[in-house]
Amino acid sequence: MILKVALIQQKFHANKNKTIKKTIDLLKKAKKNGAKLAILQELHQDKYFCINENTKKFKLAEDFKNDLAFWSKIAKLYNIVLVTSLFEKRAEGLYHNTAVVFEKDGSIAGTYRKMHIPDDPGFYEKFYFTPGDLGFEPICTSVGKLGVLVCWDQWYPEAARIMALKGAEILIYPTAIGWFDNDSKKEKQRQLQSWITIQKSHAIANGLPLISVNRVGFEKDDLKHIKGIRFWGNSFVCSAGGEIIEMFDNKNEISKVIEINLKQTKQIRNIWPFFRDRRVDSYKDILKRWAT
Repeated sequence: MILKVALIQQKFHANKNKTIKKTIDLLKKAKKNGAKLAILQELHQDKYFCINENTKKFKLAEDFKNDLAFWSKIAKLYNIVLVTSLFEKRAEGLYHNTAVVFEKDGSIAGTYRKMHIPDDPGFYEKFYFTPGDLGFEPICTSVGKLGVLVCWDQWYPEAARIMALKGAEILIYPTAIGWFDNDSKKEKQRQLQSWITIQKSHAIANGLPLISVNRVGFEKDDLKHIKGIRFWGNSFVCSAGGEIIEMFDNKNEISKVIEINLKQTKQIRNIWPFFRDRRVDSYKDILKRWAT
């Protein structure tokens, strides 16, 4: 019941080819250290292109089928279950922020299309992505049922809850989040601690271990009013009880294998029976946009 998981936290390296080369180097290290499951960050192949709105960026999704073939080969080569995050083109004008999970034999175990899409300064994702239409479905793999969600989804307890109700054994969040350099130190810490706390709360409320993998490094684009985003890293793993098992820093590229105790879910849920005491007969208002 102990699963060895690799978190790959990295920065963008000038272009797609160099970035992927670095990713593979980090995966090699993870496999050498015994990882059975590896998690890559959100949109890990390239720059975080949503810093501005630019129709030229849609070209990045043209390689989606080739990207699938490539990461399939990598998963098979290293005999590892691999969680990727890719820019998917379904049709002209229809694009998704899509997590694809590859089984260790290279086959596609499952796909999740990001459901909650942000639209904030520097994070103009609504311009690029259509909300997902696959729902919240755990992905069955040889290492367990993975509740894969993506970045902005991590602020929504409903998403984590549904994954748990459908049998997910781990909650996983590939992520790209950061702050602006001109934010005050106090504001930066407020944002970071809120991000950590909300995810820990999902682990506690659902009795599930949780993995969050965020990118690092400074990235900018051609918008004058946005100088760039400094992605804050701090990728982490917490237990089914919310304890931090491992947390990275906010600067370095890291590939580290962490052991997760899947058996703890049963132990935690036995002493904190939140699922037993849910009042499902009284939750109709949750389906309303506003309940007053």
